[in-house]
Amino acid sequence: MADLTHFDATGNAVMVDVSDKAETERVAVAAGSVIMAAETMALIETRGVKKGDVLAVAQLAGIMGAKRTPDLIPLCHPLALTSVKVELSLAPQRNAVDIVATCKLKGRTGVEMEALTAVSVAALTVYDMVKAVDKSMHITDIRLLHKAGGKSGTYQAAP
Repeated sequence: MADLTHFDATGNAVMVDVSDKAETERVAVAAGSVIMAAETMALIETRGVKKGDVLAVAQLAGIMGAKRTPDLIPLCHPLALTSVKVELSLAPQRNAVDIVATCKLKGRTGVEMEALTAVSVAALTVYDMVKAVDKSMHITDIRLLHKAGGKSGTYQAAP
């Protein structure tokens, strides 16, 4: 297992110095789900939620979340993202909204946290928009699916 990089020799938290790293194309894909009651799924599907189009608002929130990651996660570098895509899809057989976020850039550090934050913020937005009718929803399975670029190479989650 690799050494933890966000602590110095005395255990203090530090932002990793990436100034000597080469700039490479980097991409990360993350996913997660919001599980809900069948009635809640039907409201989202028919666009019957009073606050508006849940999927469109959550998509925008996810993109904004990726861009604000260093404001939320203390030791993340501010990054010049070149692409953020957040896709939400309905899975009525599971009463779920599935979320996949892809972040890209050319830089010295990875975009895993940005993709994970995009999924998390999108999921929280789905919850917020329909919590008035379903407080029993749960956000689940937020995980990194894929990352490429940089010294550590490619990671692909097991199916």
